[in-house]
Amino acid sequence: MESLSPNIFVNNMTETISFYKSIGFQLIMTVPETGNDFVWAMMANGEVTFMFQTFESLGEELPHISRKNGGSLLFYIKVKKIREFFELIKDTVIVLKGLEVTFYGATEFSILDNNNYVLTFAEDE
Repeated sequence: MESLSPNIFVNNMTETISFYKSIGFQLIMTVPETGNDFVWAMMANGEVTFMFQTFESLGEELPHISRKNGGSLLFYIKVKKIREFFELIKDTVIVLKGLEVTFYGATEFSILDNNNYVLTFAEDE
């Protein structure tokens, strides 16, 4: 195995791109390449890359892709300068768990994205 690239299914691509831009991600690629009706997008922040895709774009090909509300998983993202990052975004996102130092020594916080997925950011301070 060489890498893992989550392809996250979303209801509204425009809102998803806007949300992830608000927490520092950049839009790398889209399908189609131009216009506003994207069915797929790749976004990155440093070494962290997410792909987003609409349910409709694969609905007939892979009918098992469905969900009611979020996923039974969370994305654990290592960052640098976690306290600065938290201060930068805390008032513009839904914070599920504020900054705290865990029993294993990581400083973490968790937010909810616009598709009800949980993102946990962590730093080994």
